[in-house]
Amino acid sequence: MNTIILKRISQLRDRMAQHGIDAYIIPGSDPHLSEYPADCWKAREWISGFNGSAGTIVVTRDKAGLWTDSRYFLQAEIQLEGTGVDLYKLKLPEILSIPDFITREIGKGGKAGFDGNSYSVTEYQSLKRVFDRKNITIESSFDLIGEIWQDRPAIPSGKIFELPVEITGISVSNKLDTLNNKLREAGADCTILGALDDIAWSFNIRGNDVPYNPVAISYAFISEEERILFIRPEKLTGEIALHLKKEGVILADYSKITTYLQRLPEKTRILVDPDRTNTALYKAIPGHCRIIEQISPAAHLKSIKNETEIEGFRQVAVKDGIALTRFYLWLEKQLQEGNKVTELSASAKLSALRAEQPLAIGDSFKSISSYGAHGAIVHYTPTEETDTEIKPEGSYLLDSGGQYLDGTTDITRTIPLSEPTEQIKKDFTRTLKGMISLSKCKFPAGTRGCQLDILARKALWDAGINYLHGTGHGIGHCLNVHEGPQSIRMEENPVLLQPGMVMSNEPAMYRTGEYGIRTENMMLIREDSETEFGKFYSFETLTLCYIDTRLIIPSMLSPRELAWLNRYHQKVYDKLSPHLNEEEQNWLKEKTKEI
Repeated sequence: MNTIILKRISQLRDRMAQHGIDAYIIPGSDPHLSEYPADCWKAREWISGFNGSAGTIVVTRDKAGLWTDSRYFLQAEIQLEGTGVDLYKLKLPEILSIPDFITREIGKGGKAGFDGNSYSVTEYQSLKRVFDRKNITIESSFDLIGEIWQDRPAIPSGKIFELPVEITGISVSNKLDTLNNKLREAGADCTILGALDDIAWSFNIRGNDVPYNPVAISYAFISEEERILFIRPEKLTGEIALHLKKEGVILADYSKITTYLQRLPEKTRILVDPDRTNTALYKAIPGHCRIIEQISPAAHLKSIKNETEIEGFRQVAVKDGIALTRFYLWLEKQLQEGNKVTELSASAKLSALRAEQPLAIGDSFKSISSYGAHGAIVHYTPTEETDTEIKPEGSYLLDSGGQYLDGTTDITRTIPLSEPTEQIKKDFTRTLKGMISLSKCKFPAGTRGCQLDILARKALWDAGINYLHGTGHGIGHCLNVHEGPQSIRMEENPVLLQPGMVMSNEPAMYRTGEYGIRTENMMLIREDSETEFGKFYSFETLTLCYIDTRLIIPSMLSPRELAWLNRYHQKVYDKLSPHLNEEEQNWLKEKTKEI
């Protein structure tokens, strides 16, 4: 029994009773709706012990539950044990949604609450529609976790740094001019930016406030007349402050954003991205303003990389490939020599090898270093308690990425550590067929990611196999490794795939208690051709790392799939070998030989 968590939930219920709240909702986000919040905003983890990147806690007077997706089912079962918090598995047909659960538990006339600083406008509006029909009140002004979290960490105050135009390709003033042009096209006078990566991209700034994502805690307001960066003064050096001012940026204190919005003049037309703006900011906008709700133009502009950024991605693919080649060679030798390697020590070794590369600044997420059955836990990350020795048997799945000043990487490989079974070879080959099919795809302009998702799944579906997460996400340029608004997944997303977007390609399959398989490359969308039927686009594979052919059944691949794989391996060797020593070259030559 986890007495610490039980005590915290009891304290929360006492506060709920004081405020007349029957159900309290605690998402895993922060005021900027980040995937990785700073320590001071990890309220969901503090109240439950669950530290996955996606999930929401609901506490009522006598029940508590966590709603999370398939990536975290196994992790959540372990971390919630003894806490009194039940696991509700999202997307399973028998599972109640959060609104339905709250409606059932508190009934008509009840009151639900959450901290409006950590809840998106979209989620708030969705809840309100349901609760209005059920005569349930919503209260969004109480930070009840803050009232009981006595040793809560402070908001990060580390210094920011700038990326020069030689890396970003576009100056701050030009980016803000383009943003204002997009606002006019949308019929808006101004916009507010709350998502940290949108702000970092718009102002060419980076920071170390959030794990893995090089962003800085800040807000921004952009109009033709004023381009304001709301940031704590101690985060700025004199040089950076001067340069931003020269680019036409007004600097204001981070805490002043709500006051500023409350003073917007009548008839102001403000564009708000409901998915990336918190409810507290939304409610601070005066009623005499007209709110235009749509995806932030900053998110769209950021997703389409310019030529300088694209060249940066190609450069980091080589650097990352060098580090990965050296890592897998090291791992193979360690196991052959009988040296002890664990999930954590392997992850640390790869981080160290990446750090040797020029312009490296860290990992882009916590490596999913998963041996054997741990590979079936989709977003497993080893801890001191779960760290397992990697032995020369079974399989090893490693999902990792690096942050470099000139780009960001995300790659997954699955390798055998002994003679693979027929089952894992079939599973691996089917998954690989999906990855190759998507890589080879040519598609017309106007295509959405959900229209391509089947390409990655068909070989698995034919065998009665599926995976419940998405197939592809956008990747930022020295920014968030998970970037929108585009995606490749089964669920509908209206955002069109466009040239310049960098995407992941990561079909997978998992056998609980046995192993997981995922093969992931990064791809660039590029213009391909134009016919009488219109423009067509295709993918350029960026990632440079061998795919372990010991897990492949060649007869299951078509001649075109085999040709793609052999061409890819030739490219990997040609791009990386000039940067490797003789031993590394010979080893990679063997790994990439034609099949």
